[in-house]
Amino acid sequence: MSRNTETVTTYLDGFRKNDHAQILSCLTDDIEWTVFGGFHLTGKDAYDKAIDGPPELLDPPRLEVVRMVEQDDVVMAELTGAVRRAAGGEMRMSMAEVFVMRDGRIAERRAWVVELTENDYR
Repeated sequence: MSRNTETVTTYLDGFRKNDHAQILSCLTDDIEWTVFGGFHLTGKDAYDKAIDGPPELLDPPRLEVVRMVEQDDVVMAELTGAVRRAAGGEMRMSMAEVFVMRDGRIAERRAWVVELTENDYR
């Protein structure tokens, strides 16, 4: 496993445990995080505040890596997951993530999150 893939694996493990310190240790200070259709933020402080997600969702999410590929300083991951809703039930999702790496840390995270309401693809 490459250093970049190791970092992304450690990062995802931190999200599974809602471990802010572990997540932040994988990031550059000038990290950029974009969830398309959702938000864009810059910097570790802003990132730290966004880790827990919106109040209607409860931490931590369940995340499963379907596949992960790497080219140069970019790691791409296909994920499936679920997170509990504060009002009851859960949100199931399919995600595509692009991690742009710098010196073994995540400098940019670009995410596409699709909520699944019927089955594994809808």
